[in-house]
Amino acid sequence: MADDDDGSSRKSSSAPTSPVTSQPRIVTIVKSETGFGFNVRGQVSEGGQLKSINGELYAPLQHVSAVLEGGAAEKAGLFKGDRILEVNGSTVEGATHKNVVDLIKSGGSELKLTVISVPQYESERLEPSDDSSGYSYIDYSEKRALPISVPDYRSVERHGEKFIVYNVYMAGRMLCAHRYREFASLHQQLKKEFPDFQFPKFPGKWPFSLSEQQLDARRRGLEQYLEKVTSVRVIGESEIMQEFLADMNEDNGVTGTTEVELRVLLPDRNTVTVTVRRNNTTEDVYEAIIDKLGMDDETANVFALFEIMDYTFERKLQPNEFPHNLYIQNYSTATNTCIALRKWIFAVQHEVLLNDDDMAVNFFFWQAVDDIGKGRIKPGNSLYQLKSLQENHKKLQYLQIARGLEGYNEISFPHCSCDARKTGHIIASSGVEHFKLQACTEDGQLEDQSHTFTWDEIQRWEVDEEGMCFCFEYIKQGKRAKWVRINTSYYNYMFDCFERIMAEINWLKDNQVHEEEGAEDEEADDEDDEDEDDDEEYEEEMVTKTTRPVGATGSKGFSSRNIFGRRKNTGGDRKSVV
Repeated sequence: MADDDDGSSRKSSSAPTSPVTSQPRIVTIVKSETGFGFNVRGQVSEGGQLKSINGELYAPLQHVSAVLEGGAAEKAGLFKGDRILEVNGSTVEGATHKNVVDLIKSGGSELKLTVISVPQYESERLEPSDDSSGYSYIDYSEKRALPISVPDYRSVERHGEKFIVYNVYMAGRMLCAHRYREFASLHQQLKKEFPDFQFPKFPGKWPFSLSEQQLDARRRGLEQYLEKVTSVRVIGESEIMQEFLADMNEDNGVTGTTEVELRVLLPDRNTVTVTVRRNNTTEDVYEAIIDKLGMDDETANVFALFEIMDYTFERKLQPNEFPHNLYIQNYSTATNTCIALRKWIFAVQHEVLLNDDDMAVNFFFWQAVDDIGKGRIKPGNSLYQLKSLQENHKKLQYLQIARGLEGYNEISFPHCSCDARKTGHIIASSGVEHFKLQACTEDGQLEDQSHTFTWDEIQRWEVDEEGMCFCFEYIKQGKRAKWVRINTSYYNYMFDCFERIMAEINWLKDNQVHEEEGAEDEEADDEDDEDEDDDEEYEEEMVTKTTRPVGATGSKGFSSRNIFGRRKNTGGDRKSVV
């Protein structure tokens, strides 16, 4: 895999672009749970003037105005701006918008389009400048109930003007605060963007000051309006709605120093709520959480804050990020929070030193249960034994087995491209034993090929922020050094994993030296002090306990506080590590 490339032809990764070609191509789309995943836009009437597209004359064509990221159309190779020539074998040159939409809907769960791609400048020339001249085929059928509410309102005074703002919450977390006229502006923007949708009645404007009863009636009306429009997925996830719900408007009394409540998911599936400021960084929020939990320093050093990306992956937050921004930007998840407290440790030898800390053991236990349930840890033949121990709340016994399983304390990243493969993708996994690249298809299906690198073989690693990738250099015995480029959007997180693992490996090596030195001293003491009295023997026993093997249960003799202690971000640039 990686050995087949000398690293000399690495290229920067980039977002998918339309394959500009003068020849039509066929795209087959299989409908998913989010539909076909694209919008169609074009003329209402039939016929029209012929236009040149890539040197050929065509009657007016309906075009793809939007493609859902990660949807069925994107996976099939459809691009924004593509012109539609045929739908399921039927020619649609000069066809009406309704005719094309009806053909798309009538084809069942599989859709075959013949399309032609055009350059961006050509696309802009072909599309009408007046958006009202065309209509979008948008599927409004997919709905979901979001826990959005407008529970209260308050009076704000800015620049000598007094006005009322309505506070908008999602699943108990405050997103924003807006005036009535800003709600009205949202309504008008949505009507323009989705002209064929039947919007619910919007609360009317009153020409005079409102009483408390009337203000509360308006609040209820705005709440009902938001509930209905956000329940339609395509509207709720639109850019207009996202900007409205994530807006921080200082004129409405919402500033970076405004205190807000932030919920964080704990490994034991409970949540903790802390009061922070909107502009608090990850480190500030983490300090508030460990204070709220009463977590000691040594335990706090092996946990960190993560953003829940999906069911199987969490991304560690960078020290200078703003968790509350992520918290409100992920409003469409309809969950209590997108921020989680999780382990940030790779070496089991380090983890077992916290076996006498009830909070740490409880969190370790429940994260192991969760990781086994999601397939991150492979239980093998131990599944039934683990279930029995879980049911009986025997946490240390459960962890003793889990710590020996494949995948424990390892982090696997979402599949992505890599210059070590000419075709297909890879899944990168980091653990204290090795760094592994597992071959897979472009849609993440595992293949047989894999390549494993020991940490002795890895020489350097760095982040290419411009190219949005992570790179590392390795040397196999008897061969020259090579670089591997991994085109992952989680390049900073991967860099942090390398840094942390190397720190833990060095910690393990240092403690191994101390252990051997302690054993030699103990042997010398035994020879010199054979006839010491009971008190001296007791003192020797205590010294031995502080120098016993790193993997011993229930000891904090080898504290990692000074090695893995939390530290403030200095703002310095990342550099290659040699």
